[in-house]
Amino acid sequence: MKREPSAKNNLNWCKNCNIPLIGKTCSCGSEPKNIPLLRPYEIRPALSADYKLIKTLIEDKFGEIPLSQVILLNKTGGADRNDLIIMNGERLGWLIFDPVKREHRFDIAVEALPFIFSHITKGIIDIYTDTNYSKEQGRIGGKKLKLNSPVENGTYIVKYKAKAGTGIVKDGSIKIKELIQILPQEVPDPDWDEVIQKNKYHLKNLERSAVRSIKQHINDRPTANVSFSGGKDSTVVLHLGQKAGIKKAFFIDTGLEFPETIEFVESKDLDIIRKGGDFWKKTETDGPPSKDSRWCCKLLKLIPLNGYLSEIGPCVTVQGNRWYESWNRADLEETIENPGNPLQLNISPIRSWRAFEVFLYIWWQDLEVNPLYEKGLERIGCYLCPAMLESEYEVVRNLHPEFTESWDKFLTLWAEKNGFPDEYVKWGLWRWKSLPPKMKEICRDNGIPINYGNSTDTEPSDNRVKAGEPKLRRTHEPSRNLMPAGKKKNTEKSSVSKKEKTKRKNIR
Repeated sequence: MKREPSAKNNLNWCKNCNIPLIGKTCSCGSEPKNIPLLRPYEIRPALSADYKLIKTLIEDKFGEIPLSQVILLNKTGGADRNDLIIMNGERLGWLIFDPVKREHRFDIAVEALPFIFSHITKGIIDIYTDTNYSKEQGRIGGKKLKLNSPVENGTYIVKYKAKAGTGIVKDGSIKIKELIQILPQEVPDPDWDEVIQKNKYHLKNLERSAVRSIKQHINDRPTANVSFSGGKDSTVVLHLGQKAGIKKAFFIDTGLEFPETIEFVESKDLDIIRKGGDFWKKTETDGPPSKDSRWCCKLLKLIPLNGYLSEIGPCVTVQGNRWYESWNRADLEETIENPGNPLQLNISPIRSWRAFEVFLYIWWQDLEVNPLYEKGLERIGCYLCPAMLESEYEVVRNLHPEFTESWDKFLTLWAEKNGFPDEYVKWGLWRWKSLPPKMKEICRDNGIPINYGNSTDTEPSDNRVKAGEPKLRRTHEPSRNLMPAGKKKNTEKSSVSKKEKTKRKNIR
């Protein structure tokens, strides 16, 4: 099965209007620029918390620089959060979270310089005055130069004659990545409402296609409903399902939901299912759930779902699963029978949408959405879900320290019981039973050998662990640079106000 049309591997951007496009054409008639995206090709708007974070990181490193209102984030692979930032139809840089240092950083891209170079007041390394460069060395592209004075490691802007570019500083030297001739550019600065207007024709087509898909299968079973999770995708399919004539919807409360999600769900007319198993009792014997052993989903979602299905009988369920959410859903079909319960036929009418289209549709239809997105979470689920990024877990620490302090306490006790080091908790290693290569590499780089199966890493014989659990051994004192949990309990009203809905109009 073909995963998606080729257009979804890239993003079209109208340079004349300075607007990202869903389709291949802009209403202004100009030819859009094609921007290749990084796998898994997921792209979403930078919302309030994202925008504020990007602006803060840039200002700390390069000074006060005006940013366009429309910024997109292209999620790609890495140790944790690793987003390519796109602004003005060009790469602005990368937003990266370090799970060891527990902090974000911004790595600037050379394509951003024509838009921001005139505003930069710091973070510039002059090749002539700040390095040991001599004219006899000739071309400097790709070369490594010694710095005259100490500078923190990281990405910097370099200046050389009439050119500028970027370079990476490491241990007192800088390696020049790329130099370009700077030609300052001024571009329009549209807001998200203008983006919606320019994409309205394509949004209507997406809606029409999704509703048609639902209607095509709505009578395949005696009843039809919508599976609602409280997230953005299910918010869209709930709306589309209603347009197609579906009146029933349900939400499974795992008992580990955010209070904002519960309040949002309770504002809807749907069935709330609260019949899951005892999560905390299960953790006492099995430890925490993990990405590669998500027993929690069966206990807290599938079991209560099967009970609900046995009550209502055979049904068609509209769900918000999408290709671009994860590799596991990359080949999702339009309809599929629930492998765990043949009573249910699942429809995925927005499977080809990216988060970009999802948010544009929400704003176009003026739908209320879970407020946690604007507060910095990319995905909404259980507050201790192992699929959550560590960058998101830091957001949860600040929003709901009462949750993270309780979960951290359990993880710490579990680690002590099984002989795991502090990093098991502090770096989020608990999220895997068998660590992936990227996390093994981080451990080895920081002096923590890992032993799995046929690994050649050594393991002390007295380090007893349960079968299938990570075998970790501390060889040095770990980094203590852990962001402290917030002490003030969140008391903000979680329902979305009109002011919050219109933030996108003046996001700066």
